[in-house]
Amino acid sequence: MAEAVARGTQQAGTAEVEVKKAEQTSNADLLAADGIIMGSPTYFGQMSAKLKAVIDNSVELHEKLTGKVGGAFTSSGGTATGAETTLLSILEAMLIHGMIVQGRADDKHYGVAATGSPSKEDLAECEELGKRVAALVLRLNPF
Repeated sequence: MAEAVARGTQQAGTAEVEVKKAEQTSNADLLAADGIIMGSPTYFGQMSAKLKAVIDNSVELHEKLTGKVGGAFTSSGGTATGAETTLLSILEAMLIHGMIVQGRADDKHYGVAATGSPSKEDLAECEELGKRVAALVLRLNPF
């Protein structure tokens, strides 16, 4: 799903993309990015401990991520198994940091949620998420 998001960001224009696993992500990485799209499997309606650790460590960056654009995606074991609460917990952390969250009005309002292994449709929605976030970053930060 992360690779599909990255493909979408590249479709938006001159966006430079870096895909990292949570355990490879530092506060310096968050500071350097204009847009941050976080993804996690859904565990008991919550994000993974690895992504939560990134967010917990980002407390040192309080007020330094203001104005950056964010988005979220997840995969879960089934329907009604906590995907929306996982997405909302990621977006909540972004909002607390003062980030601008890219939502969607027509469907999957909080981000992309796949059930089980992502389908072709899920991957297309991930690309669309990446494209929308990157387009907003470019609109807010013209180069």
